[in-house]
Amino acid sequence: MSQTRKDRGKAVLDALNREAGEAQAQALADIAPDFADMVHEFAFGDIYSRPGLGMRERMIATISVLAAMGNASPQLEAHIQSALNTGLSREEITEVLMQVSVYAGFPATVNALTIAKRVFARQPETGRD
Repeated sequence: MSQTRKDRGKAVLDALNREAGEAQAQALADIAPDFADMVHEFAFGDIYSRPGLGMRERMIATISVLAAMGNASPQLEAHIQSALNTGLSREEITEVLMQVSVYAGFPATVNALTIAKRVFARQPETGRD
């Protein structure tokens, strides 16, 4: 039996950061209950599930873009946690965010590094970092 887009997306999101995915769906349930399904189906079921990049590379791209945008702090926080869950080290995430400074500026990078610091503080070090 083949997976639906929604099932495929939920599986990807659960593997990355189940807690954040569920929190987002619940936070929007009273105003836009179908939006969580759209996120599951399109973002994670269609885009994140494509075979062209590994999840590490997708996380690097995602945190780079969210940091550069400078206006997506909750999403950046969730995706930094997802990047850690995917196997990126704190050092790698920090380097990715510092790279953002060249193209998006220091304010965006300072904000992103502050968010990363908050995420790192919630998670014990693994010795890899």
